[in-house]
Amino acid sequence: MDAGLVNAASNAGANDVAPLLMLKKAMDIQANTTLSLLNALPQPPQTNNPPNLGQSIDVRV
Repeated sequence: MDAGLVNAASNAGANDVAPLLMLKKAMDIQANTTLSLLNALPQPPQTNNPPNLGQSIDVRV
């Protein structure tokens, strides 16, 4: 996100709505991009392990 855009939006008066709208649009685009990247991740493989597998850890060396 552009720091100049954040500063412009925080210093906006009642008549300066454009920087706020630009900030909101930039945040919406960033959220959509992040969501699409998360959806593009592959699903972890499903395994059919027995129920007792992975229930205890042997910590002896």
